[in-house]
Amino acid sequence: MSASNGPDAVGGTAAGGVRHVAIIMDGNGRWAKKRFMPRAFGHKRGVDTVREVARAARSMGLEALTLYAFSSENWKRPEDEIADLMGLLRTFIRSDLDEFIANNIRLKIIGDYQALAPDIVEMIEDAMARTAGNSATTLAIALNYGSQQEIARAAARAAAKGAITAEAIEAELDTADLPPLDLLIRTSGEIRLSNFLLWQAAYAEMWFTDVLWPDFTATHLKDALDQFASRERRFGGR
Repeated sequence: MSASNGPDAVGGTAAGGVRHVAIIMDGNGRWAKKRFMPRAFGHKRGVDTVREVARAARSMGLEALTLYAFSSENWKRPEDEIADLMGLLRTFIRSDLDEFIANNIRLKIIGDYQALAPDIVEMIEDAMARTAGNSATTLAIALNYGSQQEIARAAARAAAKGAITAEAIEAELDTADLPPLDLLIRTSGEIRLSNFLLWQAAYAEMWFTDVLWPDFTATHLKDALDQFASRERRFGGR
């Protein structure tokens, strides 16, 4: 892809024709610690950032935004922190569903969300059903998600249907109905993928920032898109 200029302001067509951005939302705990507050305070502020960034993604013309909310490894965290996160998830779905509907945003969940509490599963499935016909932007949230597990599930389903090929596996991934991943962002200064979208990120561009997730804004997202637009993607060629 040739370099192209991004939009002059936040909003409008996504920079460089990017269609799908994924974000590893990292740094809630450190953000709260810097303010001598409990981790739950950081997670709550992080949900506010999700709202801001999701709105920005729609205004910038992104077709899909995938957010890493809760990994399959996060069950190792203290029970009270997990309870806080699940409570925030319930609140987020209840409070934001009408906005999703009003703004033509489709909610998608990737990962083994059905292993969550029954009331959360019911809320998720109701929200996905009510937004299924929306087409402006897909907000995909990774819940109880691990990429290695996703690939294993996809390979097993592909094998049950016939030959195991890259194309057959890709068709069975949780993200099969989303555009190819263009850009993967990680906040908080960590430089690793943490078992997130390993297959999908094969030729995605990476953008790492020291900004903690609760401080991430629409302007940071635009900066990432502008940098993406300046890169030349060869996909293994010259």
